[in-house]
Amino acid sequence: MSLVFQKTILFRENVWNNVTYGLKARGYKKPEINERVETLLEQVGLKELAWRRADTLSGGEAQRVAIARAVAFDPELLLLDEPTANLDPYNIELIEEMIKKLNRSKTITVVIVTHNVFQARRIADEVIFIDRGNIVEMGPAEKIFTGPDHEKTRLYVEGKVIS
Repeated sequence: MSLVFQKTILFRENVWNNVTYGLKARGYKKPEINERVETLLEQVGLKELAWRRADTLSGGEAQRVAIARAVAFDPELLLLDEPTANLDPYNIELIEEMIKKLNRSKTITVVIVTHNVFQARRIADEVIFIDRGNIVEMGPAEKIFTGPDHEKTRLYVEGKVIS
C-alpha cells in the first residue's frame, strides 16, 4: 500500500533520490532501481528533471514525483488524497491520465478522495459518496452520476449544496 497526500511531501533531495527512496528501503538492487526509476520518470514526464532538487519543482511536478515514488515498488493499493488540488489544468490532466494508466496497466487499485465531482466522473469506475463520515451511496460511477438512488447523492452530483 502507498499513500500520496494532498500537500506533497518530498525529501530535500533531487527528483531521482526521491523516487528511489522506497526501492532502496525495500532492498531492491541498484540495476533494478535504475531501470524502474528511469521508466517512471519517463512515464510522469520528468526524466529531464531527474537531477533537479525537489524543492525547486512546481506543484504539479512535485505531485508527479510523489506519485512516481508511491508506485515505484508496485503496491497493490494506492491511496490519493485530493491528488490534483490547487494544480493547473495541464497538470490535472497529466495526473488524471497517470492514475487511469496505473489503474489499468499495472492493476493497482486506486482509491481517491476528492470533492471534485467532475474529476471523479472522468476517472472513477466505482464511487462511494460519503457525507459527514457516513456512506450514503456506493456503486458503479455511471450509475452514481446518472441515476443515484439517494437524494443527497443526486443533489451533490448536480452541484447543489447539501445540508
